[in-house]
Amino acid sequence: MKKVRKAVIPVAGMGTRFLPATKSVPKEMLPIVDKPTLQYIIEEVVESGIEEILLISSPYKKAIEDHFDRSYELESRLTASSKIEQVEEIKKIAGLAKIFYIRQGEPMGSAHAIRLAKSFVGDEPFAVLYGDDLMHYEKGNPVLKQLIDLHYQTNGNIIGVQEVDPSLVSKYGIIEFEDVANGKIKTIIEKPSVEEAPSNIAGLGRYIINSTIFDIIDELQPGKGNEYQFTDAMKILMTKEPFYACKFAGKYYDTGSKIGYLKANIDFALERDDLKAELFEHLKQKIDA
Repeated sequence: MKKVRKAVIPVAGMGTRFLPATKSVPKEMLPIVDKPTLQYIIEEVVESGIEEILLISSPYKKAIEDHFDRSYELESRLTASSKIEQVEEIKKIAGLAKIFYIRQGEPMGSAHAIRLAKSFVGDEPFAVLYGDDLMHYEKGNPVLKQLIDLHYQTNGNIIGVQEVDPSLVSKYGIIEFEDVANGKIKTIIEKPSVEEAPSNIAGLGRYIINSTIFDIIDELQPGKGNEYQFTDAMKILMTKEPFYACKFAGKYYDTGSKIGYLKANIDFALERDDLKAELFEHLKQKIDA
């Protein structure tokens, strides 16, 4: 069995839900407290043992490349100000992983973006993550690694899942199981009504996929919005190869939505020794008011 060594992260989306903030700042670079969302995701990838990362970007997101590169002028100024701890922190960002970039020339959907990773991936299984799907997990147990471990156990394709409130199934891709006991997936129903949903188990932005997906994408027809959807490609591959659900330990945040972004900022801040007491008191006053 081949090792999962590579991850693909599409980050080409326009982030229109956060305009005007995302007019000049990529949505993936919006901070969770004081660190860009994408940095948290890349740190999870690295902690999971991934060796190489491909970011599928757009011509308008140079800030992402700049963030994960060295900034010699900033390092020099911080050094001159004796801010050595901050110098080491920003140096560490550039050394997180081997990060490669390719641009998606036009927004034609998630499958179209991932197809651009074909030569990068080769014939290996690989991870797919989205730049606004943030996970909080216990130290030493990153969500992506949980998926990788299940891949090694099953030799199958893996989707990270959790239960969602049944009233919210219309917001997610919902899993229909072939065998609930072992987590084998039959298909995914994209944003079903409450009545149509086969379960309340939702796929949540983490995947381990065999490279055979590229053969599917090459022949894929446009779907919703006249775009090429990664979910559609996976559904076809499910008829040929096994897929398994990994009910991961951790908390999921959709930072592409305003409420998800705000919740992530509050929760991550409440874990900071330098912030939690004052923030907790502020929230308490607001609630009691």
